[in-house]
Amino acid sequence: MSDAAPAPAPRRRARVRAPELNGKGGWINTGGKDLKLADFRGRTSILDFWTFCCINCLHALDELRELEERHRDTVVIVGVHSPKFTHEADHRAVLDAVERYGVEHPVLDDPERVTWQQYAVRAWPTLVVIDPEGYVVAQYAGEGHAPALQRLVEELEVQHAAKGTLRRADAPYVAPEPEATTLRFPGKAVQLPSGTFLVSDTTRHQLVELAEDGESPVRRVGSGGRGFADGPAESASFSEPQGLALLGDGSVVVADTVNHALRRYDPVTGEVTTLAGTGRQGRPGEPTRGAGRAVSLSSPWDVALWNGRVWIAMAGVHQLWTYDPRDGSVTVAAGTGNEGLVDGPGNEAWFAQPSGLSATEDRLWVADSETSALRWVDLDGTVRTAVGTGLFDFGHRDGPAARALLQHPLGVTVLPDGSVAVADTYNHALRRYHPPTGEVSTPATDLREPSDAVVVGDDILVVESARHRLTRLRLPREALGAEAAGGVRRETTEAAPGTLRLEVTFRAPAGQGLDLRYGPATRLLVSATPPELLRAGEGAGTDLSRSLELNPSVPGGVLHVSATAASCDDAPDIPYPACHVHQQVWEIRVRLVEGASERLALVLAGVDPARRVGGRKARP
Repeated sequence: MSDAAPAPAPRRRARVRAPELNGKGGWINTGGKDLKLADFRGRTSILDFWTFCCINCLHALDELRELEERHRDTVVIVGVHSPKFTHEADHRAVLDAVERYGVEHPVLDDPERVTWQQYAVRAWPTLVVIDPEGYVVAQYAGEGHAPALQRLVEELEVQHAAKGTLRRADAPYVAPEPEATTLRFPGKAVQLPSGTFLVSDTTRHQLVELAEDGESPVRRVGSGGRGFADGPAESASFSEPQGLALLGDGSVVVADTVNHALRRYDPVTGEVTTLAGTGRQGRPGEPTRGAGRAVSLSSPWDVALWNGRVWIAMAGVHQLWTYDPRDGSVTVAAGTGNEGLVDGPGNEAWFAQPSGLSATEDRLWVADSETSALRWVDLDGTVRTAVGTGLFDFGHRDGPAARALLQHPLGVTVLPDGSVAVADTYNHALRRYHPPTGEVSTPATDLREPSDAVVVGDDILVVESARHRLTRLRLPREALGAEAAGGVRRETTEAAPGTLRLEVTFRAPAGQGLDLRYGPATRLLVSATPPELLRAGEGAGTDLSRSLELNPSVPGGVLHVSATAASCDDAPDIPYPACHVHQQVWEIRVRLVEGASERLALVLAGVDPARRVGGRKARP
């Protein structure tokens, strides 16, 4: 993507005839008609090369709205959709994006980037200006060019009116037929204290309260028109709201994305007020801290309450900001503003369009969409990456986190067992990252552009944005928490700094012994939160005893211990013995205290086969 400085001089070209517009996906917003450049002769044409994942492209779309309205009879804006991600080459996805973002001009779907190449485009977004006679006169890369475009368009109008080559006509835009659905491209959701759900109905510029079934509408908040007004639920207005976070008093913070603002909604009174933002997009070089209503934000996409502050996924500037409810101030908390994937202290880290947040006691999880990454922030402000490697590394692959791939995830949700559900948006899937093992799995697929999820008891309610609904799924048993998954939670354990001897004892059920036919029958996996708690001893091994080295400079944390053992019937007269896998997970909160115990003993109890479901028979 490109984020150019505001209004540089346009790239002037020699007088070159504009290449024809060609795209295998065809035309959108034209009523089924195929258009050619000759159809725009006599008017100034602006080609907007965009892709719908790109926040800079969305900014450019918003910047073009006023120009489009002011010069509707002399200017034709044509979107040329040029995909980055695999999913963006799907014509249905482009149709959805055009509606989702309120694009009211013709769009050429160019999945193979044929027109992109003909115009030698190198960045998203790029704007190409074609004069009324069909010649390219300027090219701009990045966002922030509305003033320069306005001046150029006015110059071309005067020049070609004088030459007699200006022809006024209606815009070739044909609006699609609206569809009647309760929600339209919902973005995020949160459960209210009453048990109902509040959903950001993004394309309709509203919030919608749904009943406990997640389907029946109870109340709509917002006028339904794009705007920026506080007041009662019926008259307040939003512009493409996204993230929602519940505050301690029962009110909800709303990331009002295209208004570049944080709003507050009170479910009791129905009142909407503004907490932060000026309604104008913040630009590089402007203040990044101060009173919330005095500082301009940039496309806040999600919000989460963590350690007394509201954290903001500031997608527009690739940073995390915070809002302090106590004094109403905002400030940058992490990210330099450079786009990419770089870990480290908050003031040195790089993000790429962070779009989803979810908090635990000691971590803030982040869906970093443009790097297709799952990342987190520690209590000390350090940024780390669990899954993902860079801006152009994406796909759908499970397994160890170092090899796993996501594709433009927009949402992240902490599950009861401490693992993390990722709304893997462009893979149409719900993924799960398990911190103790570092494994990534796929609990659910066939979800059209999931963008968020809410845990409800043993279920997870997924926001299926492109299906315009919330979808209820049963959580995997292993994600329900240590007790539900057969694990054990313990009170805080005091341990001495330095060497801690971990010993797990396995007791096989009566009549069974260890299954040693294929090698070691046991496995022990250990990790810690924060990772610095362990100087040595983390990782996997086959021995159920291990020496851990606890870091004396870390006051405490959580040891994640997972033990597995395999056993089989050991009676010699059983030709095909029944075999079983026994597993237990411990989340052990540890506090380091001088002189405390140097030994940690755990018991992995074998479950009696008569009381267990799911044993397997060994093959003969």
